[in-house]
Amino acid sequence: MDLLGALSILVRVAETGSFSAVARERQISKAGVARHISQLEGHFGVRLFHRTTRKLSVTGDGNVLLYHARPVLAGIEGMESVLSRQKSSPSGLVRVGLSAAAGRYLASRLPDLLAKYPELTVEFVIGDQFGDMIEDRLDLALRIGDLSDASQVSHHAGTSPRITVATPTYIKATGPVSKPSELVHHTCLVHDTGPDSNVWTFVTPGGRESVRVSSRFFANDSSAVRLAARAGCGIAFLPLVEVYDDLRAGELAPVLIDFPAAGVPLFLVYPSRRHLAPRTRLVMEFIRRQIRDIEKVLTISVDQSSADLGRPSLVRSV
Repeated sequence: MDLLGALSILVRVAETGSFSAVARERQISKAGVARHISQLEGHFGVRLFHRTTRKLSVTGDGNVLLYHARPVLAGIEGMESVLSRQKSSPSGLVRVGLSAAAGRYLASRLPDLLAKYPELTVEFVIGDQFGDMIEDRLDLALRIGDLSDASQVSHHAGTSPRITVATPTYIKATGPVSKPSELVHHTCLVHDTGPDSNVWTFVTPGGRESVRVSSRFFANDSSAVRLAARAGCGIAFLPLVEVYDDLRAGELAPVLIDFPAAGVPLFLVYPSRRHLAPRTRLVMEFIRRQIRDIEKVLTISVDQSSADLGRPSLVRSV
């Protein structure tokens, strides 16, 4: 029996709660994963998992073995790293929990990463809310806002600024918006995230200013609001990550560029600090780089030398 290999599979089964997920990661059959677990149970003479048709849970003896196995595996991984004996290219599957907006933004930038690491597989799990990362079989998640689960390991990854946007055609037809209070005279497109979704807050020289906008279009999906804005239906208030590429392409133009909205904190979250796979670290760094690219945007301005209202250009820090 390959004891170390079997222990590695044991740890991943415990972390993912699924034989199937580990089989996909290791590119072996589900029966092969079960065989490794059975060999460990036979070797140590204990039962490691309680199995039902709906759930897989670790037994008391299984937790004891995990407690001793994890530092052993971490030590081996460290030795391989120091001695340059681990694979030069990270491989395997990384499941990442993302909002729809973040998923679209990152997906368009993912091909370069996959081309550089041909043995890496990335799966985006899209949703606005995530429960237990182990039950959801997530290796990593990008969370927006304050975190309530102290059991998970998290790193502050940046901020998610919000911005008001509309098409250049809409702004030309209705006239520019010079201050937040003027939004009440415009058609606004509201991303419905709960009570007071139509209250938009901006940072002004005199402090924060909130405006309750009127709208004939609400949607609980930010992508629907973005598409309505691109169709010229009105002014939208969305995360910059949602409309970043539209601004670069000139499909949308910034509104109220002198009145930014407060940013929302972003956190990278993962289940355990121990034995974080190199592939997961690689994807974490990829996401951090993309967030830093957005954070380099100090302001969004309109190039007055362009025709009509101009083409929005992103002014970056130097």
